[in-house]
Amino acid sequence: MNAENPKRDRRAFLGDALRVAGALGIGGAVASLAVRKGRSSKLVWQLDPAKCISCGNCATYCVLDQSAVKCVHNFTMCGYCDLCTGYFHPEPIALNSGAENQLCPTGAIQRKLIEDPYHEYTIDERLCIGCGKCVKGCNAFGNGSLQLQVRHDRCKNCNQCQIAAACPSEAYVRLSASDPYLLKHGKLSG
Repeated sequence: MNAENPKRDRRAFLGDALRVAGALGIGGAVASLAVRKGRSSKLVWQLDPAKCISCGNCATYCVLDQSAVKCVHNFTMCGYCDLCTGYFHPEPIALNSGAENQLCPTGAIQRKLIEDPYHEYTIDERLCIGCGKCVKGCNAFGNGSLQLQVRHDRCKNCNQCQIAAACPSEAYVRLSASDPYLLKHGKLSG
């Protein structure tokens, strides 16, 4: 260190350090671009089920007439319960499939008896509006086998997704189009 002007030496050191860091940063960016060029660069929007709070924004903020977000059912996690809290209101009048007992406002969840007391629940995606009521019920009282996912055969993949911008839990992420789904466990239904 220069005894006559220690501040000058510190400034010179910091200036040199910033120049080196800048050069490394540019080199890192170039290397990153080169690596990305080898892979598919197309990114798509998706919901992270670990962050999703089933707020209902997916049903109302999508630019499409009917949201590209749909409920999906992970059958490997399902308990096939007689009282499914993703299907029924938390305190149903009766355990039958009457509309007054169903949680889904559009009747998109189909209930089928497998063997007493087990039932299979499937999602009719044409009816699903992505409101998340079933997901919220399943997560609160059930095993979490229902979740919301962006269906890429419908999604316009807007650069600034309106649902992602409105998502209070920041559950929307960008993923490679070659592997576009984030699931809790297992595989998607249908």
